[in-house]
Formats: sequence, C-alpha cells, structure tokens
Amino acid sequence: MPEVLIIVGSDSDKPRIEPALEVLSKAGISYELHVSSAHRQPDQTAELVKGARAKGFKVVIAGAGLSAALPGFAASLTDLPVIGVPFAVGALNGLDALLATAQVPPGVPVATVGIDNAKNAAQLAIRILKI
Repeated sequence: MPEVLIIVGSDSDKPRIEPALEVLSKAGISYELHVSSAHRQPDQTAELVKGARAKGFKVVIAGAGLSAALPGFAASLTDLPVIGVPFAVGALNGLDALLATAQVPPGVPVATVGIDNAKNAAQLAIRILKI
C-alpha cells in the first residue's frame, strides 16, 4: 500500500517531481503520483486529498508553480503532513510559488522545501514516516 501521495498540477510538472520519485524508490517507500489541479479540477483534487488517509497514505507531497495553490489547498483538506514543492516556472522563476507555498494562513501548515527541490521533499517525507 502506498505511503506517500504525490500530486502535481499538470503533466508538465512531472519532470520537476521526478527526483522525489527516485529518492522514494531508492528508500523502498511506495508512492502514487497523480496529476490534479487545484484550479482546473478542484473537486477531483479535493476528493483525492480527502480520501488519502482512508487509502493508507501517511504523507502528501504537492508540487506547483506560479500561484502554487495546490500545497495549501491540499493542507486545508487533510490532517496528514503536507510538503510543498514550489516549481521554478513563470516570470519570477518560482519565487512566487515559494512565497505562496510558505505563506499559507495559520492553521493550514505546509512544510515547504526550496524551489525545484523535490529531493528534499522526499527526504523529509521519509523522515516523517520514520517517526
């Protein structure tokens, strides 16, 4: 049963999250990768996140660029730990995504790693799983 739910907002984000998949695979941690947008498919994304615990997931990794709503959106719908990965896309090269991921409102915690640092997201997920 997969332990880590990984969500990215579009197919074009898959190469950016690939380093996390490699780290998790190397550590023997099972995961599922889904493409689901907080903006374009909010109902589908909400259903995916809300059902994560019942499916056995223990950690969520959410990667997004630009406004980076996906990590905060996910964190608002689950009590599982959510790790946000801001992607370097757009005019600000990911700075907007970094700020959007780190600056979610109180009560909606998102652990945030550096821009395009999917490896650290996976390593953090592994540490969380070891607790």
